[in-house]
Amino acid sequence: MAGLEELKRRLQPIFFDADGNVVPPPAADGTSDDSSSDDCEVLDGGTVNLLSRSSDEYNISKLGFHKRTTRPDGDYATDKAYRCCCHDMHIFDSVGNGASSVVHRAIYVPVHRVLALKKINIFDKEKRQQILNEIRTLSAASCYPGLVEFQGVFYTPDSGEIYFALEYMDGGSLADIIRVKKFITEPVLSHMLQKVLLALRYLHEVRRLVHRDIKPANLLLNLKGDTKITDFGVSSGLHDSVTMCATFLGSVTYMSPERIRNENYSYAADIWSLGLTALECATGRYPYDVNGGEADLMLQILEDPSPTPPQHMHSEEFCSFIDACLQKDADARPTCDQLLSHSFIKKYEGPGVDLAEYNKSVHDPAERLSQIAHMLAVHYYLIFDGGDDQWRHMKSFYGQDSTFSFSGETHVGKSDIFDTLSRIREMLKGNSRCEKIGRVMEKVYCRAHGEEGMSVRVSGSFIMGNEFLVCADGFCAEGMLSIVELSPDILSKQAGHFQEDFFMEPGTAMGCYVISRQELHIGVS
Repeated sequence: MAGLEELKRRLQPIFFDADGNVVPPPAADGTSDDSSSDDCEVLDGGTVNLLSRSSDEYNISKLGFHKRTTRPDGDYATDKAYRCCCHDMHIFDSVGNGASSVVHRAIYVPVHRVLALKKINIFDKEKRQQILNEIRTLSAASCYPGLVEFQGVFYTPDSGEIYFALEYMDGGSLADIIRVKKFITEPVLSHMLQKVLLALRYLHEVRRLVHRDIKPANLLLNLKGDTKITDFGVSSGLHDSVTMCATFLGSVTYMSPERIRNENYSYAADIWSLGLTALECATGRYPYDVNGGEADLMLQILEDPSPTPPQHMHSEEFCSFIDACLQKDADARPTCDQLLSHSFIKKYEGPGVDLAEYNKSVHDPAERLSQIAHMLAVHYYLIFDGGDDQWRHMKSFYGQDSTFSFSGETHVGKSDIFDTLSRIREMLKGNSRCEKIGRVMEKVYCRAHGEEGMSVRVSGSFIMGNEFLVCADGFCAEGMLSIVELSPDILSKQAGHFQEDFFMEPGTAMGCYVISRQELHIGVS
């Protein structure tokens, strides 16, 4: 507790809770942080209305969101809309939990794209500013290559949750690499940092944003070799190059000295965080002692010399890079542009590092393949057994050269295949509810097919009078039944069995898939 009292004495007006953890300072009207400049309203009809201090208005509903910018004269200047709704999503397992959000994998039905869905509760007032920050940043830079791509956002009135649809980064984060590999070698880290610096330069110089939460867990990877920045919930905009922030948000662990002192700060705060992140990645350990709690950690950052890499284990260029990032004086830290010209980045430029292969080595490729194969198989049958509003999207699951074989005939092209599947679907529907034939997915097998494709074999049973798709191997989407939830006599209504082989290839957009070849075999009990 001595460390906490010392920090409180020296760093007023930073605020702490009863356990000694840092909390955002209250504003003059009793609210917290800079959210008092923005407003949030939940309207009748299931719409969330977010008003930002920059005169932007964001209306979020179950069908997507609409952004409207108002000019100083009161006229509307620009409009931007994203259609993305819950009914267009097949939502699967959780792949991550943060302090204020949960991330699920999902498939966006219209284009059969694997996405990450990040959900945040709108009724938690402390999270509303986070939601606004995320929407503001992502919608303005939805396709910049160094930032996680933004697909849209929607609101579910029943749960009170906002869902962000984001690019699914199938390689995990730098934190995952540290956990698996223990550390990252300098050539690989240099290539990764170059990509991060390019994205951070865009945020600083073009978007005029301080990210405020750069850390290993917020730098994501994919198996294509990309490294991207995510989580803009505590980012803050600067209107010009000399404007400073004056709020206390982000991860204390990676917070710069000027932020801990509660002083004004700017883009250099992100450079400090990047330096700590790079040092942790290279050595495999966070450079400060975190066992004494947040207050003790903050005193270390303020009082101790800036950490340095062990010189006998790391190159002179890397040590220089870390030294430049971890200058206590914010004005002495380099910009992103200067770091991109640093000898550590230049030393490893060229074709010597294959980030795609490196990222693939971090995870079991067979496990990743199996997870995506299960999702796509469930996705296919949910569309097949679902309503007509989703069925119309089945056609886009195929290409002009795709083939579908059934009952001794082969059909070619998306139109011919869709027509054939429509006839099979009508046959399985029957004339009444009791005649409907549903599927039980019992086994899903998969293996790699070609360089980036996969072959998936699904086997299972047809059940008479069953309306819903049932999964027996434990991998389900939200709303699906597992076999243990069915009545004991359901399997006695078995009307036959099926085996279906899919050969799937990546589509033109990241995370999208196309069925290139499909074979269906049906047997009667």
